[in-house]
Amino acid sequence: MRPDYALYGVAVIFFIITAIVSIPSVDLAFRELWIISTAIAGLFFVGLGYTHRPKTKAIETEVPQITQAVPAAVVETEEKKVETVAETAPKMELTEVKGIGAKRAEQLKTIGITSVKELAKASADELAIKLKISPKITAKWIENAKKLTEGT
Repeated sequence: MRPDYALYGVAVIFFIITAIVSIPSVDLAFRELWIISTAIAGLFFVGLGYTHRPKTKAIETEVPQITQAVPAAVVETEEKKVETVAETAPKMELTEVKGIGAKRAEQLKTIGITSVKELAKASADELAIKLKISPKITAKWIENAKKLTEGT
């Protein structure tokens, strides 16, 4: 159980005590002192709970930006090379990697990994951060992808 929830619970208990003590039919000496002290204690525990809540950390990812213009001739030759490589090598789907189903394959494609070779070259930690899963799982995927790419 998160510690802030426990502290909020204690604050609620103090506020309930404050409400009970403030009922006129309850005969209690120093009623005003009870009301003030339990209300202050409740507010104290609310503040204490707020300070103990888990902190969220923002994850920053860097996106490389191309600042130089690439000549059209270079782009055309690279595209031709990519096409010839794709024609010679058999196309393996991401779902062929052990542990990756159709849903995970779609998630991998949305972050830019479209082939088993790209998965084999990926970083387990970066994948884990982007997919919000354990790095152990992504490391197993990468290991399985490397085994598949070695076979071809």
